[in-house]
Amino acid sequence: MPDPVQTVESVEEILGRARRLREQALRSDLSPLQVIEILERWGDALRGPTVDSIPGVPFLRLWLRRGTLEPVVVRELGTEGLRAQWRAEHGIRLRTFPLGVVGHWPAGNIEIQPMLSLTCALLGGNGSLVRIPSGLVAQSRAIIEKLCDVDTEGVLTERIFLVAFDHERADLQRAMASAVDGAMIWGGDEAVTQIRSLPFPNWARIAVFGPRLSVAAMDEESWREPQGRHIWCQRIARDVWQFDQQACSSPQTLFLEQGADADVADFVTTLAEAFRTENRLHPRVTIHPATTSAICLSRASWLLQDVGHSAVFPASPDWTILVGKSSDLPAPTQGRTLSVLIVESLLDAIVKFDGTVQTLGLAIADGDKEVGLTQAAGRSGVDRIVKLGRMHVFGSPWDGTDMIRPMVRLVRHVPSADMRS
Repeated sequence: MPDPVQTVESVEEILGRARRLREQALRSDLSPLQVIEILERWGDALRGPTVDSIPGVPFLRLWLRRGTLEPVVVRELGTEGLRAQWRAEHGIRLRTFPLGVVGHWPAGNIEIQPMLSLTCALLGGNGSLVRIPSGLVAQSRAIIEKLCDVDTEGVLTERIFLVAFDHERADLQRAMASAVDGAMIWGGDEAVTQIRSLPFPNWARIAVFGPRLSVAAMDEESWREPQGRHIWCQRIARDVWQFDQQACSSPQTLFLEQGADADVADFVTTLAEAFRTENRLHPRVTIHPATTSAICLSRASWLLQDVGHSAVFPASPDWTILVGKSSDLPAPTQGRTLSVLIVESLLDAIVKFDGTVQTLGLAIADGDKEVGLTQAAGRSGVDRIVKLGRMHVFGSPWDGTDMIRPMVRLVRHVPSADMRS
């Protein structure tokens, strides 16, 4: 079997493959229902030694389930859209068609992101031209080989081309941008700015998922009782450990509401034990020296900054809990470093969000109170509000936008036989 991740050296290779992807996408119908059937088989096949160690694969399996994807398609494209059919609406007919070929520029720090991105385009019937970051080639190859195994007729694989080339090859970046009808761009400020400046066709649809950060919040009633506190701390630890806190959906700060009757020290003790347990289950294999330095600096500066600050951490840089009182968001450290900030009211913190917060993970015992916090979070720019423990679960909308709908065309047909107008 040829290598599913192709190293390209010439503009002609990219342009030629993009042309073939477009021809394949536009010459024959491929309904979301057909795509989902194959994606679900792919998800079931994502097991074994070659993929089990790849961070995020459990979440990818969850995303690829029929039970996840069908509701997403129905919400974005309608019931008829699931089968790529026309729907009637006030005397007209509407139906979605693919753009053609969608280019994907995933970030280099999330191993499953290339696959998440390309599935969104495939569900719209498009071809997918994906630039694989150099650090994700081996992981992407292992994951896509599982698709090759189950897609025996090449229904999806013939619509996918994974390319690898040096990020400094500006000629190849320009060629890829010029050859697509849509683009899904992920990453930090510098990467997003660079890619958006490329010569995309004037008709290209562009969806950008730029740098954001995420936070968690708990009211006192949720963490005061020992059993509930233990469960919530386990969920927080899982959210922190996934993707080593590098994902935009990773909690960097936990706002903890404190009343008069509960001792925050009990909560911190339980949280530290949950971190120790998670570290035993999922120990860090390697750590970049710059991350180690950032963690050490964060620990020292936090403790020196205010006599009321405290911290819990092992001698190694495996994990860190920084504790203090504030309703302001601190700069994130990452590397499994969680700031626990005590507030009198969660609303005091949420109203200060300035649009940089993507996901708010909640543990709120009072349903009416949660409704009010949700309203405030939405006004403050938060795009996803979920239960703690589910902060990374990929779903639509993401960053406040649909995942499939932007990469399809909605064709409007007014029947000529209608003599009433």
